This record gives sequence, C-alpha cells and structure tokens, in this order.
Amino acid sequence: MVEAIRKAEQETSGEIRVFIESRCRFVDPIDRAAEVFFGLKMEQTADRNGVLVYVAMKDQQLAVFGDEGIHKKVGDEFWRTQVQKILAHFDKSDYVTGIAAMITEIGNALHQHFPYNKLTDKNELPDEIVFGR
Repeated sequence: MVEAIRKAEQETSGEIRVFIESRCRFVDPIDRAAEVFFGLKMEQTADRNGVLVYVAMKDQQLAVFGDEGIHKKVGDEFWRTQVQKILAHFDKSDYVTGIAAMITEIGNALHQHFPYNKLTDKNELPDEIVFGR
C-alpha cells in the first residue's frame, strides 16, 4: 500500500494517507475519518488536497475523507463510488488489493485536478500507513 501511495503521489501535488484501526463503534465512519484527518494535520497541505482512506477492520467500516480543495473538484459521488469499489474487494477478503486500487483511483483524480509540478511540489505528508487502536 505504501508503494501505491508513492506511485500515485509521483503524478500529483496531492497527498494520500491510509489509517487502519480495529474498531469504529458508535461513531459514523466518516466522522471518525474526519477526526483522524484533522488529528494527522492533513488539512495543512498547501492546496488543501489531502485524502485519507480510513479503515476499521474488525467492524468492517470504511470511509474516504478529502480536504476541501479536492472535495470541491470531485464531490460526494466520487467518494461514494470509491467506497463501493473497495467494498467489493473487502467482500472477497482482498483488503490489500482493494485499498491499493482505491489509492490508484484517488491518485488519478488528484493528478487530473492537482498535477505534479517538479519545480514546486514536495511530499508534504508521510506516506506510511498509520495504525490506530
């Protein structure tokens, strides 16, 4: 998954992170994703184009949270479509492939709206997966 993030970010100024924890009980996954997003300070990218893929494995909860820059470009339907695609992989217990495919799709959208500029782009956020509780 880290390699998928690095590959996607080579084509865009956008930033992608993955956060995995075991449980997301009593909280809507998008609310938890937003909490994690801001907790990781992902809103501090220059173009507000960070995207968090949030997964709660044991509860089988998933959400994608995009900052305002990318969200204005792609809208709610894009995020819903990505979640539906990854859930098809999850139904087959193919988690890594599903998350990697989602990262590629998000990277393509980021590339379309925030292409890489070798003169100004820098890796603003770590690429490593973050593991929660």
